[in-house]
Amino acid sequence: MKIFTYRDLIIFLTYTAPTWATVVAGAFVLVTLALSIYLLFEHLAAYKNPEEQKFLIGVILMVPCYAVESFVSLVNPSISVYCEILRDGYESFAMYCFGRYLVACLGGEERTVEFMERQGRTAAKDPLLEHYSEHGIVKHPFPMNYVLKPWKLGQWFYQVIKIGIVQYMIIKALSAVLAVILQAFSVYCDGEFEWGCGYPYIAVVLNFSQSWALYCLVQFYTVTKDELAHINPLAKFLTFKSIVFLTWWQGVAIAILYALGLFKSPIAQALQFKSSVQDFIICIEMGIASVVHLYVFPAKPYELMGDRFTGTVSVLGDYASVDCPLDPDEVRDSERPTKLRLPQPDADIRSGMTITESVRDVFVGGGGHEKSLL
Repeated sequence: MKIFTYRDLIIFLTYTAPTWATVVAGAFVLVTLALSIYLLFEHLAAYKNPEEQKFLIGVILMVPCYAVESFVSLVNPSISVYCEILRDGYESFAMYCFGRYLVACLGGEERTVEFMERQGRTAAKDPLLEHYSEHGIVKHPFPMNYVLKPWKLGQWFYQVIKIGIVQYMIIKALSAVLAVILQAFSVYCDGEFEWGCGYPYIAVVLNFSQSWALYCLVQFYTVTKDELAHINPLAKFLTFKSIVFLTWWQGVAIAILYALGLFKSPIAQALQFKSSVQDFIICIEMGIASVVHLYVFPAKPYELMGDRFTGTVSVLGDYASVDCPLDPDEVRDSERPTKLRLPQPDADIRSGMTITESVRDVFVGGGGHEKSLL
């Protein structure tokens, strides 16, 4: 465990970031806030698909939260650990929102499971699946194929993916609480790779947890990318994973370089603390991410839906009712609001059909527009 001298403590408490770093980081944070608020209000103005947008808003807010947390930590390194803990807490919530958003785009959990079971039954004949599945199973790439058996598409596959994402949320939240406790006893030592510090042990656990969650997300994308083609899933996956996972690995890499004495850039020497280097870089990255969000998570598809609902926007109410029992009337009126009901055919045409169950859902266009084709 690293022992801080009185001189080290005075430097730590009285340190202020260089003016140029504060100005540059502050400018990027202002850009981040402006663009994120603009995108947020665009979604609120076109809040016509609550089942998707209430989770999408949670993902969008991740960028300004990261930016503000990093800037506050940059100008006041003495509270950087607590700011990082708050960021980790919201990161867990954002992971939950992203997973629920993808499931909502597939029509909900029930339809997602039905889709996977259907793919499991037809995988052997479906050319879209032949590159990763055979007879309804999902094969693992090297080297995971030597550790894991192939996963069967269906309810079991969905539960594995769900648990893989949820475990990261739980471990991330517990790690944040543990970090607060260790910091209170001065044994957390953020960024210090020493046996008596709690940081390296928590970092190892989080790295394994994040790697597994990332692997589950990749497998989920591989199976559902064709069904989610209308929302451009690849761009959304890459953007979200870059913010959540790459920023964490970036922080670990900076800590390792500092520990090895290899991080001697002018920026690092001016900022003095490794946490300040990470915070400064994140402020810049979030400014770029806010621009990317405008194109990756646009509100345009929801604006094109037309007026589907009446009443006021209640995002917090939607979050609060996520796990509440659904009202049948509400489900009938609001489930998949992008559904377009076309006129029914004449009786003489219908009587000539040889297939009794001829109605199926076909997804086309941005935002998940759905048509009933006969």
